[in-house]
Amino acid sequence: MFVRQMHYLVALAREKHFARAAEACNVSQPTLSAGLRKLEEELGLPLVVRGHRFLGFTAEGERVLGWARQIVADYDSLRQEKADAVGRLSGTLRVGAIPSVTAAAPALLAPFRTRHPGVKVQMFSLSSAQIQRGLDELELDAGITYLENEPLSRVRRLDLYAERYVYVTRATEKVARRRSISWAQAAAEPLCLLTPDMQNRRIIDQVLAELGLASQPEIETNSFMGIWAFVRRGPWGSIVPSASFAGLGEGGGLVAVPLVEPEHVQPVGLVVSDRDPLPPVAAALLKLARSGGMGKFD
Repeated sequence: MFVRQMHYLVALAREKHFARAAEACNVSQPTLSAGLRKLEEELGLPLVVRGHRFLGFTAEGERVLGWARQIVADYDSLRQEKADAVGRLSGTLRVGAIPSVTAAAPALLAPFRTRHPGVKVQMFSLSSAQIQRGLDELELDAGITYLENEPLSRVRRLDLYAERYVYVTRATEKVARRRSISWAQAAAEPLCLLTPDMQNRRIIDQVLAELGLASQPEIETNSFMGIWAFVRRGPWGSIVPSASFAGLGEGGGLVAVPLVEPEHVQPVGLVVSDRDPLPPVAAALLKLARSGGMGKFD
C-alpha cells in the first residue's frame, strides 16, 4: 500500500487535479483521496492543501514529494530489472527531445524499440529547461538536447550528431538555386524564425551576434510546423537545423540551402540522470547509443 500511496502523490503533483490523478492511477477519486489521507496519518504530517479542488502541497508535502518521486522511480526500475533478468526488458521509456531534434530522434528510438519490443517508447517535445526538470523530478528517463549551448547539469551525456544549419525557402525563389548562402545574406532576407524563448532561436541569434548582426524576423512562431507554413506561403525564408528540414521528406515545395561563413556546428546528444543505478530502460538506451547500433541522424 505504501508504494501505491507514493504513486498517488506523484500523480497528483503531475496532474494537479484529483480526478485526473485518480484516472492516471486507474483508481476512483475517493480511493486516491483515502490513500493520501492514510499516508498523512502514517507519516503524521499534512501533505495536501485541501479545498474543493487541488490547491497544492504543504511545505511538508513538498519534501515528502521528493522522496515519493525517488521511491516510485526506484520501484519502477526494480520491476524493469526483474523483467530484464529473464531476458525481456519491459516498462516505458520516457524521452524528452528539444523541438529541433524530434525529426532526428527516431534514428535512435526506433532501433531501441526493435531491440526491446516489450518497452513502450514515449517521446515528448520539450524545451531544454523542461528536460532538466523532467530528469530532476524523475519523470523522464532520458533527453535528446544540445550539449554545449545552455547545457544541462547533473547528467551523463553522450554525443549523437553535429547539427548544421540551412536556409529554407520556396523552390521557386531565386536563392533556392544557390549552392550556399552566408549567414549575413540570410539575415538580410525576410525571415520567419522561432520565438526568442526557444533555444534554437537563441543559437541563431548568437551566431549572428558574433558577426555583428541582429536577427530581425518579420514573423515569429514557436513551432517548426509554423515555420514550414509561412515559408511555403512566402515571401519568407527561415534558418533551421538541417535535421529538422530532413524530417519534412521530399514534399512541400521547399529547398534547403547550406549556410556558410561560418559553417556553424552544434553538438546534439543523449543525456540521462547522473545516478546509480540507472533505470534499466535508460541504461539500455545509453548502451545502444554507445554501441552505434542506430540509424543516421543527419
